[in-house]
Amino acid sequence: MEGQNMILNSNEINNKLRRIAYQIYEANTTETEIILAGIDVNGYILAKKLKTILSKISDIKPILCKISIDKKNPRLPIKTSIKAEKYTNKSVVLIDDVLNSGTTLIYSVKHFLEVPLKQFKTAVLVNRNHKKFPVKADYKGISLSTSLKEHVHVDLEEKDWKAYLT
Repeated sequence: MEGQNMILNSNEINNKLRRIAYQIYEANTTETEIILAGIDVNGYILAKKLKTILSKISDIKPILCKISIDKKNPRLPIKTSIKAEKYTNKSVVLIDDVLNSGTTLIYSVKHFLEVPLKQFKTAVLVNRNHKKFPVKADYKGISLSTSLKEHVHVDLEEKDWKAYLT
């Protein structure tokens, strides 16, 4: 398509997710369970893929959590698919496709900080360098320096996943 530059193809995305899964495993070798909290929609799709990989490479039991947040108004109440008791005193990894301004991630982090956690990390497929908030990606597939006018789009709808810059 015109005006689009592919930055990651399906194979590259899968390789980056495999690397992120190993990094998550290395940081949680003493855990028996880990919460993979994916921001709906794409973050949750990536969390499901990471769960599959983690289940193959480790004995850690990954528990999926879908986070529903209004990205246009992130101060509205955030909903999670599992109750707070399930992630209390656990290791949590918050997952999204793109870290852009940091708004979605910072409000999601705030939600999880309502209960005591053992460890909290963030994972993104694409990390952009235009943050408005002091949030960082602990695990990232790729980092991009882009202009404010450019947009990163991650397409996880089809079998052939891709990320591109428009």
